[in-house]
This record gives sequence, C-alpha cells and structure tokens, in this order.
Amino acid sequence: MDQLTYGQYSLVYNAFSFVIAAMGAATIFLFLSRSQIAPNYKTAVTISGLVTMIACYHYFRIFASWETSYSVSNGIVTASGSRFNDAYRYVDWLLTVPLLVTELILVMNLPGNVGAKKASKLAALAAAMILLGYPGEISNVASTRFLWWGLSMIPFLIIQYELFVGLKSAIALQPENARGLVSAARYITVVTWLFYPIVYLFPLLGLSGAATNVGIQVGYSVADVLAKAGFGIVVYMIALRKTQYEPISARTSPTLAVG
Repeated sequence: MDQLTYGQYSLVYNAFSFVIAAMGAATIFLFLSRSQIAPNYKTAVTISGLVTMIACYHYFRIFASWETSYSVSNGIVTASGSRFNDAYRYVDWLLTVPLLVTELILVMNLPGNVGAKKASKLAALAAAMILLGYPGEISNVASTRFLWWGLSMIPFLIIQYELFVGLKSAIALQPENARGLVSAARYITVVTWLFYPIVYLFPLLGLSGAATNVGIQVGYSVADVLAKAGFGIVVYMIALRKTQYEPISARTSPTLAVG
C-alpha cells in the first residue's frame, strides 16, 4: 500500500465525510418531499431517494474501510495492514447506476410502454458498463485497465446517446414549465457521467503512487455527489413543476369507497 502524507489522507477522509453528509441530506429531503409530488411522478422521486440512501450506506462502509486501512499518529500516516476495500464502490454503482437512468425516464412519464422499454434497456446497459469496468479497476497492469475501460465505454456511449439524442424528441411532450429542466437533465447526465471514465484513467495519465489512489477516491466522490444527490434534486424539481402543471384533481391519488 502506497505511503500517504497526512494531507493526502485527510483529503480523502474529508471527501468521504462530505459525500456521506450530502447523500444523507439528499435522502431525507427527497423522501420528505414526496408529499408535494403528483402520483405519476412519485416513483421517480422515490427512486432518487433510494439511490442516495444506497450511496450513503456504501460510503459509510468505504469511509470505515479507509479509517481501518491507515493509522495516524503525530501527523504521520502508516498503513495498518488492513486492505482498503474499494469494491464497495462497484457494488454501489451496480445498484444505483441502473436506477439513475430509470428515474429520468420515469419522471418524463413517456406515453404507453415506451418508458418501460427504454428504462429496461438503459438499466441493462448500465449494469453491463459497471461489470465491464471492474476487472480493469482492480488491475495494476496498464494495458488491462485500458482494455476494460474501452469495453465499458461501449455501453457507456450507447447510454449517453440514448439519453441525449434518443430522448430529444420526447422533450416536446413535456409541459412547457418543465421542458427546460428536462432538457438540462440530459446535459447534467452527460457532464457528470464523464467524470467517471476520466477518473478511471488517472493511473494512465501520469499519476503514480499515492497520488493515483487519492485522485481516484476524490474524483469518484465528486462525481457521485453530482450524479446522484445533485441529479436527484433536479429530478425532484422536474416532478414538482410537472405536478404544478397538472389539474388539482390529478395531483391526489383516487380514494376507494368503503361500503
């Protein structure tokens, strides 16, 4: 395990702490705000909350693993002998990334079974992307890392195309007051998701030793906050605007008469 300076250790430590706080706050906000959303869009907001809740849990585990992997005494950081378990991150992504693409499709409320088919396709591609990326992530061989990066980029680019180009025509079907946000959500997805393949390549871009590990951990942490907590808030705002657009009668669930 590479020797870290106290500054490097603290940077990663504080990054993990920040992510836990951001994901936890977003989870509470999203679940408490469901009451303001019409039934048609509650599932999307619920999934957004689940994404941040799952991420919050896994970052607790990542944070704990980071703490136990090193000991700090008088500003000197030494390896404890316990290996840092970064697999938590990929378990998290395998669960949350398919949900991320699903929540955007659901909040758009596409007609018929178009939304369900699109969500299933994108979720399957997202899972394939994560599974293909993992072998390279745990490899110390540059060529192996680059190979699996290239393979995982295939479903990655298909997802980006589907979200950015394939859904372009569906924006016209959205209420006028939410159309701009729905369009912006596609850009947000493209920009935030681009962090991941770039960070993945850090070991191949001149970083070495402890700097590589620190760059990867901080880079992925920033990407997760933007792509999950940040994106979840955008999905909530879309749902809220679409709720405001609907007639009052459509904002409440129908009640069953009890005889």
